[in-house]
Amino acid sequence: MKKFALTAVAALLLLPAVTLAQSALVGTWKADLSNMQLPTKPTRALLSKGVYHCQTCVPAYSVKADGQDHAVSGHPYYDSVAVTVIDANTVQEIDKKGGKTVTTTKTTISSDGKTMMFDQSDSSNSNGAPVLVKGEATLVAKGPAGSHAVSGSWRTTKITNVSDNGLLTTYALSGTTLKMTAPTGQSYSAPVDGTDSPFMGDPGQTSVSIKRVNDNTVDETDRRDGKVIASAHITVSTDGKTMTVAWKDALHGSSGSYTAMKQ
Repeated sequence: MKKFALTAVAALLLLPAVTLAQSALVGTWKADLSNMQLPTKPTRALLSKGVYHCQTCVPAYSVKADGQDHAVSGHPYYDSVAVTVIDANTVQEIDKKGGKTVTTTKTTISSDGKTMMFDQSDSSNSNGAPVLVKGEATLVAKGPAGSHAVSGSWRTTKITNVSDNGLLTTYALSGTTLKMTAPTGQSYSAPVDGTDSPFMGDPGQTSVSIKRVNDNTVDETDRRDGKVIASAHITVSTDGKTMTVAWKDALHGSSGSYTAMKQ
């Protein structure tokens, strides 16, 4: 993004306001699972006649459910998928990149077919230990007759557990540049004037821009190769103890929010 030219006087007037705006973010924050607002838009999958179709993946893909690695393209976090049918209600998926396992997900459907439980180990964008996630989804629409129980439309309704490395974010301030680091290895240093800046440590994101809104609020825009993939409206409470993040996923057309507590 093109930088704006400021006179010396204007710069002196702006600097204290920008610094004040960002100081509320400085510190380490931990996301609170108890009040997450999860996306209402469901995901869709179909497992039928020995083939698994991830219909709402971007891009969508289809692979044989034979437990073998099958190449997929267009996904920055993985390049092969192996789907194994364990039984009539249970499926395991292993994603790899360059032959290395990056994500393992075990999905189990309840006996009444209405609830999906998932247990995931994800190191697709982690430079250290994998992020461990457990949660539940509710059936919105059943799959076609004869398909596996995992088939249909599902809405994630609960995240019951996430390892700490997936919940923590630390912000620091250097002049008018906001710095972010995460235990999984992601980081950026971005001026708060909306300038597009490199995003490090994530194969699915190449840049980020941060724009000051007011003394306690910033807007974040995430991009992959120049294309907007996500955004977030981040607000710190007046007492400085709570941060609210309202996010949008441009790739999947979904949104949600969560709060984080100052550590």
